[in-house]
Amino acid sequence: MLTGISKARKKNGKIYYRAGITYRGKHISLGSFDKAREGHAAYKRACEILKNTDISFESLFVEDCSSPLSFEKSVILFNFRDNGVYIKNPIYLRKREFSYFISPQTELKFDVDDLFYYSMHKIMKRQGRLFVNDYGCQTGILTRYGLSPYAVKDRDYSFENGDSTDFRYSNINIINPYHGVRIERKGADISYSSYLHINGDWKIGNYKTLNEAAIAYNKAVDIAVTCGLDKNYITNYVQELKPKEYADTYAGVEISKKLISYLKSLNCRN
Repeated sequence: MLTGISKARKKNGKIYYRAGITYRGKHISLGSFDKAREGHAAYKRACEILKNTDISFESLFVEDCSSPLSFEKSVILFNFRDNGVYIKNPIYLRKREFSYFISPQTELKFDVDDLFYYSMHKIMKRQGRLFVNDYGCQTGILTRYGLSPYAVKDRDYSFENGDSTDFRYSNINIINPYHGVRIERKGADISYSSYLHINGDWKIGNYKTLNEAAIAYNKAVDIAVTCGLDKNYITNYVQELKPKEYADTYAGVEISKKLISYLKSLNCRN
């Protein structure tokens, strides 16, 4: 038997091989392989990374893509070797920050304050959006900045240095933190609109301030719930206003009559 691998069997009876290595008292899985020699090759590459400090982390990005060890596992091993910390996700620690590698071409930068969270949650990318599975739900990473998971770059937030892979807190400029609110610009004029998603976006109304638009959204959600529509809407927390100011604004904001009529019609069907 070749070193660094063990034979295993799938439920259907097919044999495959698990590769693994022990380093600093930690056993690390290197993946599963159809052939013994593939698993052994991955083990040999892991030994090279962990034992030969002449191989730099940067060399990983100019390697032959046919390397038997996956890119993700390679990042994990380099970080363990160089920084002495085993992290199960493709993270490489740097001074006061860390890099999370989605792929060899996509490096995300975060503050070290987020290290515990992302060491426990794997970042995925789908249709241009970054998210993690948190308690069984897909949660956009933008929510960690108080933004809607569907916030739009340059409309709801922007990157101070122009680097859309730099998610350090100092680099995130929050323009609109509220759910269901859109900031619309026409020349020098700015308007605030609210929308409620019910099989498409229903316009709640136009408002003079961002706070009014956020509260109008909350009011529309309350009406929707009263009418029996249970969609687990996230409501907005408007921390700038005192309770009485919030209540006065809530009572005064107008909701689209067309939307109210539609919501009442749903209640009748129930």
